[in-house]
Amino acid sequence: MPKSAMVKISPKEYKKDDLIRIDSVIMHPMETGLMKDKESGKYIAAEHITSVEVFYGDDKITTMEVSGSVSANPFISFYVKATKSAPLKIVWKDNKGDVTEKVVDIKV
Repeated sequence: MPKSAMVKISPKEYKKDDLIRIDSVIMHPMETGLMKDKESGKYIAAEHITSVEVFYGDDKITTMEVSGSVSANPFISFYVKATKSAPLKIVWKDNKGDVTEKVVDIKV
């Protein structure tokens, strides 16, 4: 299943040291491996995000460990201090080896 991601920040320009709220969502099934398919009765294979990494410019600013207990299409919100004009990249990794990235530019 192809994954897609959305990252929302507004406004588009900030003053130095402003706190920016980052809202992100990734379209992901987040299957735990404990649910059965209604038609076949067989267990649905586990498929869930295991980590989220956030980069601001060349610096990794945080890593979040995620488990299969998080709901489908998880929404993650956090703040970043606008110290420089640079791309903000969020990288989602799942237990199947899939990697989804989203990049937004922060302008100071």
